[in-house]
Amino acid sequence: MRKIILSVILIALSVLTLFSTFILSPIVAPAEEPVFDTGDTAWMIVATALVLIMTPGLGFFYGGMVGKKNVISTMLQSFMAMLVVTLLWILVAFSLSFGTSIGGFIGNPADYFMFQNVDIHTAWGTIPFLLFALFQAKFAIITPALITGAFAERIRFWAYMLFMVLFTLFIYTPLCHMTWHEDGLFFKMGVLDFAGGTVVHMSAGWAALAGAMFLGKRRIQKVNPARITYVLLGTGLLWFGWFGFNAGSSLGANGLAVQALGTTTVAAAAAGMAWIFMDKILGHKVSAMGACIGTVVGLVAITPAAGFVSIPHAIFIGIFSSIVSNYMVSLFPKGKIDDALDVFACHGVGGMVGMLLTGVFASNAINPAVGDNQGLIFGDTTLFITQLTALVIVSVFAFLGSYALFFIVNKITPLRVTEDKEELGLDISQHGEYL
Repeated sequence: MRKIILSVILIALSVLTLFSTFILSPIVAPAEEPVFDTGDTAWMIVATALVLIMTPGLGFFYGGMVGKKNVISTMLQSFMAMLVVTLLWILVAFSLSFGTSIGGFIGNPADYFMFQNVDIHTAWGTIPFLLFALFQAKFAIITPALITGAFAERIRFWAYMLFMVLFTLFIYTPLCHMTWHEDGLFFKMGVLDFAGGTVVHMSAGWAALAGAMFLGKRRIQKVNPARITYVLLGTGLLWFGWFGFNAGSSLGANGLAVQALGTTTVAAAAAGMAWIFMDKILGHKVSAMGACIGTVVGLVAITPAAGFVSIPHAIFIGIFSSIVSNYMVSLFPKGKIDDALDVFACHGVGGMVGMLLTGVFASNAINPAVGDNQGLIFGDTTLFITQLTALVIVSVFAFLGSYALFFIVNKITPLRVTEDKEELGLDISQHGEYL
């Protein structure tokens, strides 16, 4: 039955692609081509490539943390997000995210179906519309990949594939639309999320918690990390790519991009150092794993604030988020909820801390888009309350929605591998490969 379903999907996608020229409106060059800014366009091409490299970086980051029998399967889950979500984004997910708003919650799926009307003849600000759409695709790719760390070493490959599709369509695209579309609910509320605190990290963090709870504990929870060197390499790739993630969200080669690059740099460094100090204070040895995790937490936390806060405030965000996430990792009930790679404590909590601290430190001197409602530190409570409201809504929606999707997927096809296959390791049992 699975072979039949996969064959039908493959044939349908091929036919749809082949005949899209006939069933969709033809591309017609306008009488007067828009004039693009070459500097902005060049930077956004680079930024798009930088964001994409974050996903294989995440694969190394997660792959090095799991046991030796599950390295390939864990890394492959990130790689598959690059394949599946790219096609899904072109098919309908971009339209759901940035199409004409339906009630402020979701975009019209017909507007940009199969990238109809998404081309190089239309401008998005100072860059081609197609470039903007491809840049946004990379955000959609990494979000479900982030979730995989929570249910590592025990999920069936095809069940993960189905969940990834459903999560992208029913969790990611509504949050993306509400946050970044000019008619979106959160956008009109005045919520500030520069590069994905709600859309990417909170949604992934809460989905990770839902997945860890639904799938249950691994048979063996304490395993030696397979490759600490992979974790170091993955962290380097993530930090490198994060400059495209945050600085690219300025959508131009401008001062705001430089500001976001600066805040991203110092928040990551401060968080990595704070994690090491916290480990030492708590009586642990200074570890490469700790330094890497702390650095990533800083990158997560600064994401929503990157283009709204000053350099000193970014340092505080990095330190504070690292302390909170470190404390959450130590408190998280591993015996009851097996979030294998602490995705919720790092990405979920880090994203929430970043969203709230954006409401504390956002300044219109850094970014005029902040408007009159600046951060709490400037004596205005409006923005902080708005950020808190969005945090609560996103948390409830992402957790309950993701839990429901896990339930649905499990009804269609079992989510967990059998005990003997888990014992054998997913590399062999799911893919017939091993290190």
